[in-house]
Amino acid sequence: MAKTNPGRFFEDYAVGQVLHHAVPRTVTNGERALYHALYPARHALYSSDAFAQACGLPGSPIDDLAAFHVVFGKTVPDVSLNAVANLGYAEGRWLKPVYAGDTLRSVSEVIGLKQNSNGKTGVVYVRTRGLNQRDETVMEYVRWVMVRKRDLEAPAPETVVPELKKALAPADLVVPEGLDFSTYDFALAGEPHRWGDYAVGETIDHVDGVTVEEAEHMLATRLWQNTAKVHFDLTFRPEGRLIYGGHVISMARALSFNGLANAQMIVGLNGGAHANPCFAGDTIKAWSEVLDKAETGVPGVGALRLRLVATKGGAPFELRDEAGKYRPDVLLDLDYWALMPV
Repeated sequence: MAKTNPGRFFEDYAVGQVLHHAVPRTVTNGERALYHALYPARHALYSSDAFAQACGLPGSPIDDLAAFHVVFGKTVPDVSLNAVANLGYAEGRWLKPVYAGDTLRSVSEVIGLKQNSNGKTGVVYVRTRGLNQRDETVMEYVRWVMVRKRDLEAPAPETVVPELKKALAPADLVVPEGLDFSTYDFALAGEPHRWGDYAVGETIDHVDGVTVEEAEHMLATRLWQNTAKVHFDLTFRPEGRLIYGGHVISMARALSFNGLANAQMIVGLNGGAHANPCFAGDTIKAWSEVLDKAETGVPGVGALRLRLVATKGGAPFELRDEAGKYRPDVLLDLDYWALMPV
């Protein structure tokens, strides 16, 4: 029996299959330092214990996306080791903050399969949960990936495409226990703009840009134990190592601070698409659109539904061409809910 793991191929999945991912990981404050070294992340709630405590939390949590990357990275050897591309996300919810000292593990269930018409690849849909050391679910999300077949003659499985919500309703969002923005310090947060200052349909150019370097991408994929071959092995993708999509998400979120400094916590992921590949040398810029607003019933806390678009230097506010396809300079189209002081 072979001792090494070649990863699963499309024909190795079945709807209803449950995947318990190795290896649990204890998160420390080193995670925060490395995250801030990789990205220009400046949201106050994730930078200062004192600021977080003034907002009713026991301390500063690990950044929502850093926690997401840890949970996501666990799934790669079982879900996307042989992936061609990660295609999209839906129904993502952050249910509990993650703090230094928490130990995270991941479990996924296969909820859909669809072989592609070329017979060489198929799409695998999984619902993943991240759990802490108390077996509490800290986050959950659905993603779908295109995976190669090992045996091109293997019969296609019955097509099952799950019905997924186009967007989370405000009632689906979970506000962390104790969070209270009623005495929020806007000066320390960096901007005066509150929930009431944003209007549905408003667009924001985040102005700044960051050129992606090969070294930082390799550090990020190793940090979160994302072992997908397309991110590491040039013999697997000779045109260049594909930049991990989570790296683009975090970079765009960090850039969005300029204009959305008070969109403190991500609590919902409605959908997302990695529209075009990103490679080292590309310069990431970002813009946002306000899609919706909602009250939460929690003191001082409102929710904004935001579209976050990352481009490789493209003009802001241009998303699709005349045929309705993503423009070639668009890297990411992410739809999420964030909490903000009213």
